Amino acid sequence: MSTTAKATFQISGWDEDVYAELGPRAKLSRAEVAQTFSGDIEGEGSVTWLMAYTSEKSAEYVGIQRVTGTLGGAEGSFLLTTQGAYDGAVAEGTWTVVAGSGTDGLAGLTGTGTFRAPLAGEPEVTLDYHLG
Repeated sequence: MSTTAKATFQISGWDEDVYAELGPRAKLSRAEVAQTFSGDIEGEGSVTWLMAYTSEKSAEYVGIQRVTGTLGGAEGSFLLTTQGAYDGAVAEGTWTVVAGSGTDGLAGLTGTGTFRAPLAGEPEVTLDYHLG
């Protein structure tokens, strides 16, 4: 049986570098992003995203994210693969726990979830997970 965690996050750092210009308003970039989570997930997050912009207001991205803190009261860290899109108003996507990445009280963690970060509003995440 899985448990659903709900949390919000704040961006505490964003460092993005363009590594390829692809034409008018299109580019490839890499972003290092720091986050602070609160709710059922409490702690710090860091993610590296590779982003493909097709315009100033449209991008798709993939990344690896590390979360360190507590999940449902269990303490440790875990990794997520992330995939999503940005449409100029909202960045949203999915994430999946990397098998075997849970440490300490989060050893054996599995799960999948979603994230949604509107430009004008509070970002939120969900994670349907199982510990065991």
